[in-house]
Amino acid sequence: MNWLEHYKSKVTSPEEAVSAVKSEDRIFISGNAATPNLLSRALAERKNELLHVELNHLLLLGDDPLSKPGMEKHFRHNSLFVGPADRAAIAEGHADCVSVHLSEIPSLFTQGIIPLDVALIHLSPPDEHGFMSLGVECAASKAAAESAKLVVAQVNDKMPRTLGDVFIHVSHVDKIVECSEDLETLPHGRGYTDVEMKIGAHIAELIEDGSTLQMGIGGIPDAVLSKLDGKESLGIHTEMVSDGVVRAIEKGTITNQKKSLHPGKVIATFVLGSRQLYEYVHNNPYFEIHPCDYTNNPFIISRNDKMVAINSAIEVDITGQVCADSIGRTIYSGFGGQVDFIRGAAASKGGKPIIALPSTAKNGTVSRIVAQLAPGAGVVTSRADVHYVVTEYGVASLHGKNMRQRADALIAIAHPQFHEELLDAVRGMFKTQHSHS
Repeated sequence: MNWLEHYKSKVTSPEEAVSAVKSEDRIFISGNAATPNLLSRALAERKNELLHVELNHLLLLGDDPLSKPGMEKHFRHNSLFVGPADRAAIAEGHADCVSVHLSEIPSLFTQGIIPLDVALIHLSPPDEHGFMSLGVECAASKAAAESAKLVVAQVNDKMPRTLGDVFIHVSHVDKIVECSEDLETLPHGRGYTDVEMKIGAHIAELIEDGSTLQMGIGGIPDAVLSKLDGKESLGIHTEMVSDGVVRAIEKGTITNQKKSLHPGKVIATFVLGSRQLYEYVHNNPYFEIHPCDYTNNPFIISRNDKMVAINSAIEVDITGQVCADSIGRTIYSGFGGQVDFIRGAAASKGGKPIIALPSTAKNGTVSRIVAQLAPGAGVVTSRADVHYVVTEYGVASLHGKNMRQRADALIAIAHPQFHEELLDAVRGMFKTQHSHS
């Protein structure tokens, strides 16, 4: 049987494709813009036949029918990166989350730590050799597909065929559901605030010609990219490719030519942004998409000379501890790849690990540089891992500094209205007549 006959023999309806799911099965669902919403909807329709199905996934996008009220006894999310789809369910105790570095998630499946019965994945149509691409998200989906007992693929003619370590052959899937559905998108960008612009300018000053960058999406990364005019031979090794990266490529700021690892290539594990972005990466050899145990492996990251990792935080205490996944005890997101890239950049020749955040929250009423993290807040990045912290008030360089020096540097970049409050805390903590210079 040739691959096309093999393919046609597996094509079925969404309802039949998910009929193999049984009560108490462990399921993987691909995420980000590759969330297989057609399969999720079909699975939700079977709720009255199913009890205690565990759903393992990273960030899900779109309207998730599996976490709606009334689904609690049928489906339970076990989130590896929390987002809007499951945040409320976790806060209410109807779902669970796992604290794990993104680089380690594939091994949870391949080593059987989280054994999978079914993988629901989202693929491009097959090429002339019968290979389908994971398209806009590889992350842990390839490992899940290689580890699950049954693989169900949503094959979408609107999924771009990205290149890299993203291919799955027709022979390695069990059921195929064909569709033509637009992928989830994020807006081109809301622009950036004055605060984000100042933060971006401070970070841009730290970026040298020939650096390789990791950054996400949002006002601060967009502001950084807007401040890179005049920089030369910048490269990208990151988790996510956004529209901002493409704009920088087209301006000539990003060339990837001086990268010490994968020169001439943008390396990422997923793509998230506009429809134009998805069209841009389709069949484009300038981009390579890899599993996250490669892109986020700190030892791989460190092979990029002058690696600059830019990550965000919810709050940072005056010793340099970074909370990035929770607001107090309430889980907001996940570990993601922050520690992977902070450590990779720290080990890179000439690398710079950066934590960036506005100095305040809630319209300037709350300092995000704090004496102590909020009760129950988790430490994502330890004080020993933090090198640079940036707010709109400047750059705090913490590496090699003692506690009092760290406090000095961080208070200097806190909002001025909170300086005295933070200084009082320092005096109490370090039993000193500490004065801020």
